[in-house]
Order: sequence, then C-alpha cells, then structure tokens
Amino acid sequence: MLDVAVIEEPAAAEASLDPIRSRILAALAEPGSAAMLAGRLGLPRQKINYHLKELARHGLVELVEERRKGNVTERVYRATAASYVISPSAMGAVSPDPARSPDQLSARWLLALGSRLVQEVGSLLSGAARAQRRVATFGIDAQVRFASAADRAAFAEELADAVTSLVSRYHDESAPAGRNHRVVVGMHQIPDAATETVAGQGN
Repeated sequence: MLDVAVIEEPAAAEASLDPIRSRILAALAEPGSAAMLAGRLGLPRQKINYHLKELARHGLVELVEERRKGNVTERVYRATAASYVISPSAMGAVSPDPARSPDQLSARWLLALGSRLVQEVGSLLSGAARAQRRVATFGIDAQVRFASAADRAAFAEELADAVTSLVSRYHDESAPAGRNHRVVVGMHQIPDAATETVAGQGN
C-alpha cells in the first residue's frame, strides 16, 4: 500500500468523491471483505459489493485474498493507498494555470502554484511507481509569526532575493546532461477559527 496516491483520471476522481466510496476507502486502510464492511458501515452487502467493483475498476482498491467458506468465495480487498490526492489534471482545461495571471502577492496565484505542484509531483510519482523507482524531492516546512505587515513584506522580499541568488548561482543552461527542476516557495497564514474572522484586515 502506498502512503499517498495521486488520482489523475477524471472518472477515478469522480469515483473517489462519492461519499459511500470514500468511507469504504477509509475503512479499507486495513483489508476487509464486503461482509465485514457492511457490518462496519451499516450498509447492505450488495451495495458494498457494487461500490467495491467500481473502486477496483479505477485502481483505488485491490484484491488481496480469496477465502472459501463452504460454497461461497469471500473476497478481501484493501485500499491501494493510505490517502489520496486528486490531481488538478483531472479537471482538464479548467485546472488552475499559474501562467494565466502571475502575481506574487495574489492568493489565487499561490493556489495555482500549489495545484501545479500536485499535478507535476503526482505525475512523477505515477511514473516512478511503474518503474519501481523513487522520486528525488526536497521540501521545507516552517512556520513564522510576523509582528506586523511590514515585517511580512520585508521577509517576502528577502526570501525572493535569496532564492533568486541561489537559482542564479546553480542554474546551468548549457549543461548537456542537466535536468530541469522547478523551485516553488510558498508562504501563507495558517488559518484557524480566529484568523478566519479577521481575514483581510492586514496582518
């Protein structure tokens, strides 16, 4: 089972978003049969079987075991991943595109960057899984509390200067065996109940 699987096909995305199927996927973090799921989720076994077939058809669950119980064969399934992310590529032409309105101070542009990150890393993961290889990635996750909007603006300017300097130092357009990498640095306030009520007030 994968830690995270990226859903790229629109039909698979639609299947995963069905409320019953999402409950089944969550329950199948541990292997289970239709009978076990029916008891756990309080749904008819026939209904569970229908949804299992649809999830299996889209590669979201997999058969791990068949057990004979008298004249009945019990099929045991599990989810193919512990969690799932739907790639913006599943939205086709209406998926966010950072190139449409690049603006470093725009929340929508930051969201489009995040969407592109999910799409590109998801594509890499899918290819690596087929080739049974790892994807070389690096990420930084940090929190910073600003005393004022001026401090936040100064931080953003220094961060932009530092990243630009690093990119200029290491970028080699002429390297014959070089590989292009994308660098994305994002900064946003962490929302909570209090900040949601004062959003847009400036700090």
